[in-house]
Amino acid sequence: MSTPIEQDTATGIRENLMMILEENLKLAEQLDFDQIALLIPYIQNADRIFLIGAGRSGLALRSAAMRLMHFGLTVFVAGETTTPAIREGDLLIAASGSGTTSTIVKAAEKAAATGAVVAAISTTTESPLAKLSSLVLILPAAQKQDHGKTISDQYAGSLFEQAVLLLTDAIFQTLWAADGTPAEELWKRHANLE
Repeated sequence: MSTPIEQDTATGIRENLMMILEENLKLAEQLDFDQIALLIPYIQNADRIFLIGAGRSGLALRSAAMRLMHFGLTVFVAGETTTPAIREGDLLIAASGSGTTSTIVKAAEKAAATGAVVAAISTTTESPLAKLSSLVLILPAAQKQDHGKTISDQYAGSLFEQAVLLLTDAIFQTLWAADGTPAEELWKRHANLE
């Protein structure tokens, strides 16, 4: 039997989940899907794909890296000890809400200097990261330092980070649908050392 405190807590969790889902739906309605679709040929034509993001954006891109690997692409997460040098013909997908995160910008500078293509996922086209990028996918979400709650009621960059995960999953689903590889084939690449 629930106590009043537990019921208030349960109600709060439900209301917050609904708020989070509503914010993501509102964001999705504002996306430029024609612009986002331009990432598909970059992914398909890259020799290798590197992904980089800091904090929770980085965690979202790690999920994207896993799905792209399941799809059969050669994928690396920047910063891992087994990640090789990026080179011409490769693609760097970099996520930074502000486009100013120093580690992300430095990685983009190095990638661009080698002749690799840089694609950014950000909230702005006016940033050092955007200037280094061949393609910028805009997610109209609050940046992590935006505490005014004008764009999102969530803490820090939560909406941006959630949108990175959802968008990259949608990109994977699109690649998979176009390719038609059976799920059983993708499953053969799933981790088995768990």
